[in-house]
Amino acid sequence: MKHKTGQDRNQLFFTSFDQLVKPDAFVRIIDVLIDSFPLEKLGFKHTQLNKEGNTPYHPADLLKLLIYGQRFGIRSANKLHHASAVNVDLIWLLNGLQPSPRTICYFRTQNAKAIIEAHRFFVKKLQQWKLIAGEIIALDSTKVRGQNSLKNNFNQKKINRHLDYIDGKMEQYIKQLSDCDQPKETEAIEDKIQNL
Repeated sequence: MKHKTGQDRNQLFFTSFDQLVKPDAFVRIIDVLIDSFPLEKLGFKHTQLNKEGNTPYHPADLLKLLIYGQRFGIRSANKLHHASAVNVDLIWLLNGLQPSPRTICYFRTQNAKAIIEAHRFFVKKLQQWKLIAGEIIALDSTKVRGQNSLKNNFNQKKINRHLDYIDGKMEQYIKQLSDCDQPKETEAIEDKIQNL
């Protein structure tokens, strides 16, 4: 009996990245979804190119990267950069692009409001496609409230308060993302010691 062995690393294989990504992979959904977003109307920068200057990344590619990171719990720009180099699904999603951590940070800070608008657009799309009803459903409880109770009764003031709460949560999430990318105090102290 022998141990299981992998394939020879020096052997040449004729495959494409598309063959390596499963047909039902989450990255395929992200790819189709973000390509359908009207990024310019949502407020993303660099949707149109200037005649001069360095060529920027397309905002769709960077938004795909952020949504992938949000889905799989990768918040740090450094970890997203690393994943774009080693993760086959992400390499397929970005067509081999590997944006630097600084580029990812700039994209998040310059397009913070547009990212929030993209999330709103996504929820509206789900309602249009009838994948969500947009109604409140209570689960896991034996207590049943009346149909017109205070929690089920909505007026414009209450709706605005809920929207403000959701906006605050989105801004807090974006702030947490940027905080992940800030150098820690120990790293800053080590840098100062090395520069002495």
